[in-house]
Amino acid sequence: MGGQACVFYGAAQVSKDIDFVVLADDQNFARLQDALGRLQAARIAVPPFDSEILQRGHAVHFRCAADGTEGLRIDVMTRMRGVDDFSKLWSRRTTVADDRGSEYHLLSIPDLVQAKKTQRAKDWPIIELLVSIHYRENDTSPSAESIDFWLREARTAELLSQICKRFPSEAATIQPQRRLLQTALSGQMDLLRAELDEERRTEQAKDREYWEPLKRELERLRHGER
Repeated sequence: MGGQACVFYGAAQVSKDIDFVVLADDQNFARLQDALGRLQAARIAVPPFDSEILQRGHAVHFRCAADGTEGLRIDVMTRMRGVDDFSKLWSRRTTVADDRGSEYHLLSIPDLVQAKKTQRAKDWPIIELLVSIHYRENDTSPSAESIDFWLREARTAELLSQICKRFPSEAATIQPQRRLLQTALSGQMDLLRAELDEERRTEQAKDREYWEPLKRELERLRHGER
């Protein structure tokens, strides 16, 4: 997940760390500890590395020291705001293989878009690009799921207006859940841009609200470690 997944999809050119969403049951948690041990990965911040902590929605951060990975940061999560549980993410994943036979399992673009709906301003241009890439790669013979995704998540007035013109009946069906589709169908582009900005600000506020109790818990953990 995160920036490295965006690099694979072509929505980013560089990322300084690697973010993973993991299954935090006991067996897999033990395997994760083993992998981090081989990377000589040391925890660099609160919270502690604990499956219960992960299940509550915290991220745990590590810095690697093994040969070839020196200084690499790894962030591990198991639960994110508005994102399905691991089993569903895994069933929808994108798998990429290189010429050496190594496989890379990525969050699907729709799931990655949900994970990127954060309070950070830098994530929203990435969402915009991910949806555009998905549209460009699937617009010839789109599935019902793809059309639904585009109508719910397109972030530019031009693209959203184009999609609504192509699929007006689908847009009318979804419009009660995303009211700005009515504006897109009417062609009021300036108003649509303003409504998209307001939608983004609403999601950012939801993310701040989600993280507020987790931040307070992090402060308690930090004081406890001191």
